[in-house]
Order: sequence, then C-alpha cells, then structure tokens
Amino acid sequence: MSALIVPLLLCAMGILALSRRVDVFSSLVDGAREGMKISAGMLPALVVLLSGVYMLRASGALDAFCRLLAPALECIGIPKETASLLLIRPFSGSGALAAGSEIMRQFGPDSYVGRCAAVMLGSTETTFYVIAVYFGAAGVKKTRHAIPAALTADLCGFIMASLTVRIFFG
Repeated sequence: MSALIVPLLLCAMGILALSRRVDVFSSLVDGAREGMKISAGMLPALVVLLSGVYMLRASGALDAFCRLLAPALECIGIPKETASLLLIRPFSGSGALAAGSEIMRQFGPDSYVGRCAAVMLGSTETTFYVIAVYFGAAGVKKTRHAIPAALTADLCGFIMASLTVRIFFG
C-alpha cells in the first residue's frame, strides 16, 4: 500500500489541477525556474563552505585543532578521539560521516568511543551547512543569534551523547 501513496498523490494533484483548469506544464516550468534561481543563490555559500572544510583537512590544521582541543574535551567528558567529528560536524555532513566511520573502523562500533561517535552523529546538526542553505534560500542576510544558538545546541548534543553512552552502556 505504501508504494502506491506517491503515485496516488500525483494523480490526485493532476485531477485537482485539471478540475480547476490550471495549466500544469507551465506551473511545473515556473516552479523549476524558481528552484533554479534559489539554487544559484545558494551555490556560492556552499562552494566556500565545502572548500574550507577540505582545505582544513588537507592542510593538517584539523589535526592540530584536535590535539589542542583534546584536554578540554576530556574535562567535559567527551572522548578526545571524537574531536575530529566535533570540528567537522557543524560544517559538513559527509565529512562527519567519514570521520565517524573512521572512528568506528579504528575503535569498533561497540566501543565507548564508537558509540559516542554514533550518538553524536545522530544528535547534532550540520549547522553552517543548514544556515547557508536555508537562510540563503530564504534570502536572510543577517543570522543574528542563529549561529551561536545552533553551535550551543551542537555542543550540548556532543556532551549529552557522551553522557548517554556512559550511563546506558557503561
């Protein structure tokens, strides 16, 4: 039954459009045109964001930041092995998945560090990516308190992930 939901929905929309005498093709073309304009507006921010992440990784700066953060992370209960995940996650989802899979390959998915990485991936967001895409699509230029609030939420997600794994899995 679930496989029929999308085709039935499309048929229902087509029938509704025909009953209201809407030119479906021109409406689709207009929607595609607007989508292309939005995509073109978001593209520069995405290129800069992804280029910056890859430059940090390739230059070794990410590893240096991880070594600098390790003592502070240990103080607040976050495993130092997840520092790369903590630094990449706000910028890039694919980069964070790569860092998470590397952590799990190195320490194992059932280890404390592997479980922390898995919960961190699920409980945090790609903050700067989301802000670049959605704020760019909406035409918002001033993010005001959005970035500090989102980064605070991400940090809470990282800390709570570590505590959750420690409490439930020892």
